Amino acid sequence: MIRIFSVLAAANALGLLTAFTCGLISMVRGSLMNPNDSTFMIHFLSGLLAAVLTLLVHCMIFTYFLGTGRWVREVTLAYDLPDAPLYKTTRELKRKTFPPALFAMLSVMGVVAAGGGRMLQGWPYEIHMYGAAIAILVNFWAYRVEWRSLRINDQILAGVYREVDRVRAERGLPSNEEALRMEAEQIGS
Repeated sequence: MIRIFSVLAAANALGLLTAFTCGLISMVRGSLMNPNDSTFMIHFLSGLLAAVLTLLVHCMIFTYFLGTGRWVREVTLAYDLPDAPLYKTTRELKRKTFPPALFAMLSVMGVVAAGGGRMLQGWPYEIHMYGAAIAILVNFWAYRVEWRSLRINDQILAGVYREVDRVRAERGLPSNEEALRMEAEQIGS
């Protein structure tokens, strides 16, 4: 998951920075009021793409932590493992990770709304421009928090696998790896 997140977050960061840069160029050139200058349309489309990608990246984090947290809880119950430290840590990670992800999404949606206000209602460009700068900073903060949480979550998942293998060995059952291999052999025959 870390690799997928890293690629998508980098693409999202590039998209946000591209939209911001195109917006600055569009503002300097006055392309909003000039139908012959396509700079505004490039800014508009890159901003729209960046906004959608922002939602995708941070919603993926929400979904991942909800899913893995639930999985850790189910395994904890099934194997009579204690809540601490594994399941308790997944809950704490969710509580630390969700607010930055939510703020990142909301900040970009606010910028989109301010851009619509600028385009359709003639709002001052500063609202949209400064909002965009703040949204980029909020997203970079969120990426950092999410990346750290993903690394810790990977360690938790590895710990769950170790604990499950330990309990299975105590009960005379094959390890997870052996059980999966035997299941694959049965399906293949």
